[in-house]
Amino acid sequence: MHYFQSNVEGELINKLHEVGFSFDGIILNAGAYTHTSVAIGDAIKGIETPVIEVHISNVQTREDFRHISYIAPNAKGVIAGFGLQSYELALQSFL
Repeated sequence: MHYFQSNVEGELINKLHEVGFSFDGIILNAGAYTHTSVAIGDAIKGIETPVIEVHISNVQTREDFRHISYIAPNAKGVIAGFGLQSYELALQSFL
């Protein structure tokens, strides 16, 4: 298991490209980039490794702009609203 964190959009894209053909799965919490980054969505579309989009909060109960995800159309699935357990649920989906 590997962990990577960055607040820089380009670094997230570079990491997706780096591991997106060799890992068994990627759990991605892109934060606000979920709702703004066409580039991250495109990066996920261009890799073979399945990606689970994860959010700690239930984004559907938040501001309207958070209801749109540029990641979800290219992700294997989305898990949101279960707090930190969202990460565990995503991991279980790969096991």
